[in-house]
Amino acid sequence: MNKKNISWTIRIVVALLFIVSALAKISKGWISDFPFIDFSPYFAISTFEVKQLLTLGFSESVAPYFSRILIGIEFALGFLLLNPNYLKRITIPATIGLLVVFILHLSYVTFSTGGNSGNCGCFGELIPMTPIEAIVKNSIAVGLLIWLWKILDNDPKSNFWILTTVTLACISGLFMLAPMKASTTSSSSDISNTVLNDTISQAEDTIKVEKTKAIDSSITKIEKEVEEVKKDAGPKQAVSGYAEFYADIDKGQKILCFFVPGCDHCREAAKDLNALQKKHKDFPQVQIVFMDEEAEKIPDFLKYAGKQFPYKIIDVIPFWTKLGSGKDTPGVVYIHNGNVIKFFDGIAEKAFNSKALEKVIYK
Repeated sequence: MNKKNISWTIRIVVALLFIVSALAKISKGWISDFPFIDFSPYFAISTFEVKQLLTLGFSESVAPYFSRILIGIEFALGFLLLNPNYLKRITIPATIGLLVVFILHLSYVTFSTGGNSGNCGCFGELIPMTPIEAIVKNSIAVGLLIWLWKILDNDPKSNFWILTTVTLACISGLFMLAPMKASTTSSSSDISNTVLNDTISQAEDTIKVEKTKAIDSSITKIEKEVEEVKKDAGPKQAVSGYAEFYADIDKGQKILCFFVPGCDHCREAAKDLNALQKKHKDFPQVQIVFMDEEAEKIPDFLKYAGKQFPYKIIDVIPFWTKLGSGKDTPGVVYIHNGNVIKFFDGIAEKAFNSKALEKVIYK
């Protein structure tokens, strides 16, 4: 294989590495029913900011700018590696420099955490990769680029404006594709007219059911009050930190859920919680905090759950921040007098389990 073929092979391989990495950072992952990528730029970039940048010490005001600029540069380098202008003098050294920064960062993360667990975020949620795997991948890419730099002839007369135009176009394209927006919070009492129109029929049915329940409730009110007196007063009063969502969250027993409207695991968790409420008359009140991603799916979410739980909708970044570092959805928190007794999250070893929750509440 001659130098020309080798150089083009390296350029294509490394260019694809950068382009795929950038694409992965603006996607939620793979669509389960089809072999396609589920692109959701704002959601994916915000998740990248919370799980990767904020943990590095970036402020919430700086992270949105840095993330879009970084991903834009990844796109630009991927495209520029396929362009001959200033390839040897600027593009290859800049690409090596960025990869070296990534390697140093990943090495620090691995050393400081004392392990090699978790997703480094190189390919977002599309292709999970541990820090060690990412270091190896980046080191190989650096070696290939050094080889490419050595076998390339000196750059011919080049047009610098091509580099600046491609780079600025990629960065500005990211800001247009995933425009930054102010944090928003809404609730089940002030959702948009569109969502209300979709849920009118459900609300009417709910009102009828609630009227019937109100009659039953008045009949058993005295019995419930006696049960509450007999019931253990619970742990000493504390502050959970979730009162910004529900003012009464620290009073008595509550279940606070962090759900994504389009998340199937979240839907199943909500359905299981509804089943527990039907099983136990004294089951704690369930309140939901939804991520503002595919909010139009909330009516269908609640319909699947079988109950119109009270809920709030908050922006992506505050959602991940409040859920907690290293945690994932669905998040189900059992709170007693402001004390976080049990915190379920994700779909792995800490995943929500209705039997485990029932055991904790009625132990």
